[in-house]
Amino acid sequence: MKIVSTNIGDKKEVNWKGEIITTGIFKYPVTPPIFLDIEDVVGDTVCDRENHGGIDQAVYAYSFKHYEYWKTIHPNLDWQLGMFGENLTIDDLDESKLHVGDTFKVGETILEVTKPRLPCLKLGVRFNDMKMVKQFWKQNLSGLYFKILQTGFVKIGDEFVQIKSCPENLTITAVYQNKRVEKEV
Repeated sequence: MKIVSTNIGDKKEVNWKGEIITTGIFKYPVTPPIFLDIEDVVGDTVCDRENHGGIDQAVYAYSFKHYEYWKTIHPNLDWQLGMFGENLTIDDLDESKLHVGDTFKVGETILEVTKPRLPCLKLGVRFNDMKMVKQFWKQNLSGLYFKILQTGFVKIGDEFVQIKSCPENLTITAVYQNKRVEKEV
């Protein structure tokens, strides 16, 4: 796995059907290295601290390969990396092969896999289509959060070197599927 894009976002207020939604989901690619801190990415705005940021979801990563699928579902969008609100776009992130607790050395950092991203209203706002939230739930293309065990800079081109494997733990896909079942009940 390798970083193909580093993305940050600013606070944005969007008028969604008469309601003002404040969000940091509108990420955009940046060229300089980004600093991954204990609870978030320096320079990136987290507006909803209850559901984003924090120790167990300091950085969100999404697979570049997943974009191919979504482009077929939403062909008329102006596609750019960071569209899913991810801080790291990774060339080939496979949630079905990554386990909670798997740990990687990336750039100056050490990152631990913690949980999948669960879709919310703000994903629908970002795509200007609330159907996207249901579409996202139905796929096993969740991306994942990392905990920062060692802070530092990462940049485009940095490779993920696995330093700990936890095959005894659930994969991110399995955790996501369990959350989907809980939601349906």
